[in-house]
Amino acid sequence: MKNGTDINGEHPLIQRFRNFATLSAEEEAGLRRLVDGPARTVAARRDLIREGEAPRGVQLILSGWAGAYRMLEDGRRQGLAFLLPGDLSDVHNVVLNEMDHSIGALTEVRYVELPHSRFEELVRVHPRLLHALRWQSMTAISVQREWTVSIGQRSAFERLCHIFCEIFLRLKAVGLCADGSCDMPATQADLAEATGLTSIHVNRMVQDMREAGLIVLKNRRLAIPDFAALQRSALFSPNYLHLGHSGSASPLGGYANSQAN
Repeated sequence: MKNGTDINGEHPLIQRFRNFATLSAEEEAGLRRLVDGPARTVAARRDLIREGEAPRGVQLILSGWAGAYRMLEDGRRQGLAFLLPGDLSDVHNVVLNEMDHSIGALTEVRYVELPHSRFEELVRVHPRLLHALRWQSMTAISVQREWTVSIGQRSAFERLCHIFCEIFLRLKAVGLCADGSCDMPATQADLAEATGLTSIHVNRMVQDMREAGLIVLKNRRLAIPDFAALQRSALFSPNYLHLGHSGSASPLGGYANSQAN
């Protein structure tokens, strides 16, 4: 998975956009030019951009994990989204005078900061990519709605099962899973901020999931022996991720409704 590419050497951004539109060779070439732009690197636990700063463009994650979050004045922090390889930050932030949230690196992150003018040029040359961009934005909003449902209605156990299902499928869809497992560099504190729990409660729930045989979590790697069982435990439906929307064969190879192996 060198330089943010998947196991087949393809960048996750292109894989992600294939979920939303059937891309021509010219459109994929246009996306590759975005990927090949000057990359920045930020160390783990440092911010890419902070709340209150003027938006500089759109962050495209090449490799590593980042997270959108809000910080209260007393230091409490709420996770809003995980940004995984191939993800874009809010493409509509051009309308903001200042950022209303921060984006921080959970691991070392390589990313490209794209001026809005580059997106405007891309969709001018390849207008069908606007369709994929709209689906990408809508899916990001849909994920945040689902996180709200989890915090408001799901039990702590269900929340952790649900977020593991989501992360696994999002990485699977862009070719970043192998042998029924995926990277899981998020700490228990990261998962606590994302799910509205304490780190102690997350630790307890993860142990319960292990004892139930739902997950194997070791060396920052997540394996799911029986995806269907984890899905039932989470009350999880993958519909909100809008994977395979383009009408082509599902990129999940049946993972959304079957076992992970």
